[in-house]
Amino acid sequence: MKDKILQKFAEVFGAEGDVKAYFAPGRVNLIGEHTDYNGGHVFPCALTIGTYGAARRRTDNKLRFYSMNFEKLGMIESSLDDLVSSKEAGWTNYPKGVMWAFGEKGMKVPSGMDLMLYGNIPNGSGLSSSASVEVLMGYILRDFFGFDVTNQDLALIGQFAENNYNKVNCGIMDQFAIAMGKKDNAIFLDTADLSFEYAPIVLEGAKIVIASSNKKRGLGDSKYNERRSECETALAELQEKVKINGLGDLDEETFEKYQSAIQDDVRRKRAKHAVYENQRTIRAVEALKANDVALFGQLMNASHVSLRDDYEVTGIELDTLVEEAWKVDGCIGSRMTGAGFGGCTVSIVKDEAIDSFIEKVGKAYEAKIGYAADFYVVEVGNGPVAL
Repeated sequence: MKDKILQKFAEVFGAEGDVKAYFAPGRVNLIGEHTDYNGGHVFPCALTIGTYGAARRRTDNKLRFYSMNFEKLGMIESSLDDLVSSKEAGWTNYPKGVMWAFGEKGMKVPSGMDLMLYGNIPNGSGLSSSASVEVLMGYILRDFFGFDVTNQDLALIGQFAENNYNKVNCGIMDQFAIAMGKKDNAIFLDTADLSFEYAPIVLEGAKIVIASSNKKRGLGDSKYNERRSECETALAELQEKVKINGLGDLDEETFEKYQSAIQDDVRRKRAKHAVYENQRTIRAVEALKANDVALFGQLMNASHVSLRDDYEVTGIELDTLVEEAWKVDGCIGSRMTGAGFGGCTVSIVKDEAIDSFIEKVGKAYEAKIGYAADFYVVEVGNGPVAL
């Protein structure tokens, strides 16, 4: 892949100068959905698919961008003097947002660059292509200009850019999982204080299978911000009765005791999901440590039911993929992953059942939805690297 992107870079931008190649992974969250902005736990891992980049410093302030995924858009030109989010800028809002964020944090980007990207994450699938681009851009800026930032800082800067430049009110999980990824491990992260531990993913005789619904969705124009707002209101109502900083501070018993403080049935359901999902995530990691993959799978299934019924972020596409997955012998667990409203499911499937799983779920999905899903048998990989 490195040779391919460097060759294309030379075609588009010219071969002179020092061109470097980089990679940042995508991520999938195994369990702990919509908990990251509620002060709860998440359990994501970095993937071996992600975003490749080739970049070269310039001596002026000019920025030239090219994506091998959107070749018909051609070269998109901008400038360090024009780090303003705009609809016309399209995908370049993500790398530009990170440059802007570095400046806001007192690290002004001193010169322009030529940047080419190629992602093998399905676009709009919910495997965090935008966060992958953000972490990649931060990694390149650190490498080019010697900024004194850790990988954890890169995650926080990426989130800051997404929140304040691209106006998507995301939590920290996506950027953190990508920046801090470790091969064959998932990250058990407490989003309330960013304490974390690596937990080995040992799925003896099974693999992670991701199914992309191919229903495109953008986080910013989905109901993501609405769900977040509902939880914030529910939290404020609960705080009148009980001393907590986030919904993740509650266990099920305490929530049941105080839930009547939430004035609205819908908000009560949203808060219930955040509390119960957080506890499920804690139990799921314990199950994995105890080599109880079957229990881990059951908790994944329960997570999907909660996301469907209490959080209402699934939709017919994701529900179909999951419900068909549950019917297949050899499927240990399956759930939607990501923000919802389209995107992907994640399943743990026994090795001998993978082919029939893909065939059966794929066939049933296409028959019901009218178009095909795509399936990826994935491996857990490392964080960003220079190639």
